[in-house]
Amino acid sequence: MQSGSVVIHGRQVAFRVAGDDDPGTPTALLVHGITQDSGTWTPIIDRLASRTRVVAVDLPGHGGSDNPAGDHSMGAYASTLRDLMHLLGRPSATVVGHSLGGGVALQFAYQFPEMVDRLVLVDAGGLGPEVSPLLRAASLPLASPVIAGLARVARAAGRLPGGRGTDLDGIRQGLAGLVDPDARRAFVGTVRATIGPRGQRVSATDKLYLAREVPTLLLWGADDPVIPLAHGRAAHERIAGSEIEVIEGAGHFPHLDEPDRVAARILTFVDATDPSDITSAEWAAVLRAEAEATAGADVQAGATRG
Repeated sequence: MQSGSVVIHGRQVAFRVAGDDDPGTPTALLVHGITQDSGTWTPIIDRLASRTRVVAVDLPGHGGSDNPAGDHSMGAYASTLRDLMHLLGRPSATVVGHSLGGGVALQFAYQFPEMVDRLVLVDAGGLGPEVSPLLRAASLPLASPVIAGLARVARAAGRLPGGRGTDLDGIRQGLAGLVDPDARRAFVGTVRATIGPRGQRVSATDKLYLAREVPTLLLWGADDPVIPLAHGRAAHERIAGSEIEVIEGAGHFPHLDEPDRVAARILTFVDATDPSDITSAEWAAVLRAEAEATAGADVQAGATRG
């Protein structure tokens, strides 16, 4: 595994790569969650690299990547992934997104469908309003100084007491990184762009019908305390042809709880499915069919009410 970086629009974007760089080798693009970085994927990178070219990115404002001036939206993150892929000479990838990264992966597939071979959503955000109280609280107006205090406590603590070890360690490590003011600004900006006091504000649920054009696998920890398993089950029902695997004994970080199982499942999924190759005309046809079906349903509902 190697580390690298590129400059995109004047800002450094860091990443880790592993596996055969031959153009014919399929690419796996790994997108981490909020407060994390590409290092969260370390337990599965070498396993995936046995059969794919792995690119694990540090999203802007995370890890070794520079913090953008103010745009922490899903769309901005997705555009950074596009530019990174172009600069690395990888025209498409199986996009694996965890938590926030799952929401980014969905946005990437919506904006740039021609660059997505498959989707793997791991305890993904953007699929329903419910989310942990800690993230909801971080969206409040005076949250930043409180987060700074929590970050100092987290950095001083070896472990947090109680609960699942990997979940608590992941939260602690993420909080500890927020001691840095730039990282804290990126965190608060990202939270406020996607989450409000009542929960997640950004939702891909109205566009999930489009995901049926892309082979999609949902992996979810059975005991996730951050984003409920019900979101994954509901998305599976709405994405025709999708697959779902619930990882028993895992929480919000199944790739840390069960790295062998998660990596093996992703590789099996890659081997068993053909990459999406949807054209612009086919994309337009799907949009048109959905619009017509929705209009028909509205007309029928109006007639019933009348």
